[in-house]
Amino acid sequence: MKKYGFNFLWMYAKNQWNPEPKEPDLRELEFVASEGFNFVRIPTDYRFWTHDYDYLNPDERILEYIDRYIETCNSFGLHVSFNIHRAPGYCINRPHIEKHNLWRDAEAQEGFYFIWRTLAERYKGITGEKLSFDLVNEPSNQPPTHPCTRDDHEKVIRAAIAEIRKVDPDRPIVINGFDGGGTAIPELADTGAIHSGRGYYPFQVTHYKAEWARGADKFEMPEYPGRVAPGEYADRETIRRYYDPWREVEKKGVEIHIGEFGCYNKLPNDIALRWYADLISVLADFGWGYSMWNFKGAFGIIEHGRPDTKYEQYKGFNVDRELLEIIKSGMQK
Repeated sequence: MKKYGFNFLWMYAKNQWNPEPKEPDLRELEFVASEGFNFVRIPTDYRFWTHDYDYLNPDERILEYIDRYIETCNSFGLHVSFNIHRAPGYCINRPHIEKHNLWRDAEAQEGFYFIWRTLAERYKGITGEKLSFDLVNEPSNQPPTHPCTRDDHEKVIRAAIAEIRKVDPDRPIVINGFDGGGTAIPELADTGAIHSGRGYYPFQVTHYKAEWARGADKFEMPEYPGRVAPGEYADRETIRRYYDPWREVEKKGVEIHIGEFGCYNKLPNDIALRWYADLISVLADFGWGYSMWNFKGAFGIIEHGRPDTKYEQYKGFNVDRELLEIIKSGMQK
């Protein structure tokens, strides 16, 4: 069965505003399930369960949150893809705050393998239809503090997969593309893992004026379809071609899933909707599942805040109904 759904950020980033994980929102999950979606990706921050870089002693109280996430989502018929977004020694966002480098340092690698062994043991009785493990979000080369070659990445990912399969050989495992998730990884096509891509092309559309994205404050207002940057044009066909390397990996027998996609809220909504319609139609043509970043918020379907949006009060939420229907249009049963 193809998987379609949303990312939920209950344990996404530990900071002064989010010192504790959030409990799952039952109303939101009920909405997702009632609209025919069947998948929830939960990106997490290891610092919630790890204190002072003590990677080998996770906080049981925090692991019990994960228990509840899985149990609650499964109760709505939703598959859970549990992802480590900030891992020991790496995160796509602000990696320099990490003490170690996951790709080069034994301490971080030991902690990374340990938590996946721990989770594999803990959830061994849950079927693959209900739970998958998404190893690490958006690996990339991040010099000077966190350099990573493709060989470095391959070594760590293969080792993590092996650790999980020693405990639970049948657990579905998801691995993200390189270069922040967007680059296909044919060197890992033989692992039996699901390969997770991204729906953030063209970046000038999806991250227009995104405060955290380097250079995005200088992006000109893109047209879509049309000119998105000086000398660069994007439309449905360029989106289709963007995924050519992923389709080549798929020919090797690899399942492809788009673990994140979305458009930030600084872009006028009519432009965003045209882009969404083309992306979803391309993914539907490929027969790929997908997971929107996120459900409620600046990239979501609920109160995202893009200029000129027409919201509809629907099932208790302010919904961009046109966007919701576009997202649903690519779902294949």
